[in-house]
Amino acid sequence: MGRIRAPFGVRGWVRVQSFTDPPANLLDYSVWNLSGPSGLEERRVQDVGMHGQWIVAKLEGIEDRDSAETLVGQDIMVLRQALPETSEGEYYWQDLVGMEVLMNRNGTSLGVVDHLISTGANDVLVVHNSRERLIPFIASVVVEVDLKGRRILVDWDSDF
Repeated sequence: MGRIRAPFGVRGWVRVQSFTDPPANLLDYSVWNLSGPSGLEERRVQDVGMHGQWIVAKLEGIEDRDSAETLVGQDIMVLRQALPETSEGEYYWQDLVGMEVLMNRNGTSLGVVDHLISTGANDVLVVHNSRERLIPFIASVVVEVDLKGRRILVDWDSDF
């Protein structure tokens, strides 16, 4: 959902880069799970707001700049249950990662979704098999997403 980039001030606030779209969506979550050195650590958000393009946050138990410095570089995650339900035809990227991508014409496997990237115009599936393929995640290419079956059918040429 985001990453802690730097301390902000001297009273334990941190500057945060949001990976949500729009970035302010991260403000909706009152509990963040941080990827600390000893695994995930839950932190309650005491106060949060926008400061230009950045989010600044005051987290429970972080009272000074030195404590805030220890959080720099940690990823921010929220529990799946805290996320809103998706609408028909909408998917969280994490749900697509690891799914097999098949050509709808003949069932040929193109590989497995490794990750997605956003180009601004549309999202792109990065599919790994014997080579890497970049497949646009758009309605004219993606024929079906079967979350239960963990597969994506695409109208795509295997030579691309």
